[in-house]
Amino acid sequence: MQLEDKVALITGAGSGIGRAAAYLLAQEGAKVGALGRDDKDLQDVVNRIAKHGGEAMSLVADVSQPNQVQQAIEQLVDRWGRLDVVFANAGINGVWAPLEELEPEEWDQTLAVNLKGTFLTVKYAVPHLKKRGGSIIVTSSVNGTRIFSNTGATAYSSSKAGQVAFTKMVALELAKHKIRANVICPGAIETNIDENTEQRNLESVREPVEYPEGNIPLTDGEPGSPKQVAQLVLFLASDASSHISGTEIWIDGTESLLIG
Repeated sequence: MQLEDKVALITGAGSGIGRAAAYLLAQEGAKVGALGRDDKDLQDVVNRIAKHGGEAMSLVADVSQPNQVQQAIEQLVDRWGRLDVVFANAGINGVWAPLEELEPEEWDQTLAVNLKGTFLTVKYAVPHLKKRGGSIIVTSSVNGTRIFSNTGATAYSSSKAGQVAFTKMVALELAKHKIRANVICPGAIETNIDENTEQRNLESVREPVEYPEGNIPLTDGEPGSPKQVAQLVLFLASDASSHISGTEIWIDGTESLLIG
């Protein structure tokens, strides 16, 4: 198993990409700290991992709150004595709206969860990662990195661009401690994140574009799956990527190259 005896922290672990990653990393031998805001969802993940012979614990926390993140990480380390992999995956789409209609508090909320949440997760994990080295993986997006045509996604795209810059800064700073840091940029993936998205009056500001054959060339328009993204997370968490750090990897079936 690629992650035998390793301990992994996964934020946003109750659904979508985080849940798929929790299952796969546990299958590959990692003990998993599943962090999220919904205890029921987290318990479902923990129970499924246990059912298949793995070991996991639920950590209820809001990644935008420093004390909650710090306490959750301490709980994980108190139980297993180490931390080797951090998958900073928690995020929201937030409000997508024309710039004049986007409220300051809506901007703040998106940046607090996506960008500040990534900072807090990594910040409080670093003292433990420094003991043995490890891997940090951050979930960014095609938005704000290759795609800038989703008009109205200003706050979201800014937070995602910030995550890429943050990861590159962290990668260089922590390299001497044998800690790698990379960022993944998914395109359209089958998750429930869109259910938590509020879109307001975008028709008036978006440029009309049609893609008769779909906007994901590799799959004729079909979105990717959380499991496919989890496979990339496993690669970056494992020794198979031991010389890769400070790199962003797009996983989008060439969607971002088409619509840009």
